[in-house]
Amino acid sequence: MAEGQKKSTPTIYEIKIKGHLDDRWADWFEGLTFTHESDGTTTLYGPLTDQAALHGLLNGIRDLGLPLLSVQQVSPNRKKENIYE
Repeated sequence: MAEGQKKSTPTIYEIKIKGHLDDRWADWFEGLTFTHESDGTTTLYGPLTDQAALHGLLNGIRDLGLPLLSVQQVSPNRKKENIYE
C-alpha cells in the first residue's frame, strides 16, 4: 500500500431481487448471505470490497435474468434477521 493511503474497509450492501433463490446459488454469491422474504423476494446482504465488486455482482444478477428491485448501502452495525448462508 502506498504511503498515506488508508486501508479501505468493505462496504455493506443490501440488494433485493424478485423471486426466491434456492441454495445452489449460495456459492455464486460468495461472501453474501441471502434471506427469503415473505413477499417473494430475496435479499442479498454482505460486504463488497469496492465499486468494481458491486458492479460485477450487479452485472452477474443481470446476466442471470434476475429482476433487480433495490440496492442499498447499509450500516455495518445493522442486524439482519432470518439470514441463510
